[in-house]
Amino acid sequence: MSMGKRVWITGNVYHVYSKSIAGFKIFNSEEDFTRVIEGLQYYQRAGILPSFSYYKEMPELSGVQHEKYFNRRARHRLVDIVAYCIMPTHIHFILKQLQPFGVTLVMKKLLNSYTKYFNMRHRRKGPLWEGRFKAVLVKTDEQLLHLTRYIHLNPVTAELVDNPEDWAFSSCREYLALTQEKMCNYEGLFTIEPDSYREFLLNRIDYQKELASIKSLLLD
Repeated sequence: MSMGKRVWITGNVYHVYSKSIAGFKIFNSEEDFTRVIEGLQYYQRAGILPSFSYYKEMPELSGVQHEKYFNRRARHRLVDIVAYCIMPTHIHFILKQLQPFGVTLVMKKLLNSYTKYFNMRHRRKGPLWEGRFKAVLVKTDEQLLHLTRYIHLNPVTAELVDNPEDWAFSSCREYLALTQEKMCNYEGLFTIEPDSYREFLLNRIDYQKELASIKSLLLD
């Protein structure tokens, strides 16, 4: 369902998805992938923020300065990032809305920001995304857990990597405790034990059996 027809409820969790026009490859380098991941972190904060491009061009900030910068302009988050996966032609996010219209505000700013960056980089004009982003309400914690596995396995299904943790542009490595970076927050939704999650992730037989139970959540 498009964002214009949805009643967004604070506290709900959504599977959010957006695809490039005609399956066009819009993430072609590590810089491209990193740009949208950092942009998601940037725009999840509430308050009036300068454009991400402007922020990226600012002199490099130390950790303390970075926090002061954000604390002055964005004291609250619009959404929690539960999980994510950036694919060459599309993006998957699982977002928990924390503020009214949080999901729509984040996605609008992020998609517009990346479009401007991509068009400038490739000297093109026009839209980049296939219409408005799509989103589906995740109704149960069980659905949510299986959905995280679905998006983390996307790069394996697409034969981009052999193992999901080898894909650097998803939250899989964070779930498996293979990185010190903490971008996702799933507190109160489920508990992750890395070894158990790895087994759950790689259990293809059970995954296929459960796929039908979350079919309505899958947007591609």
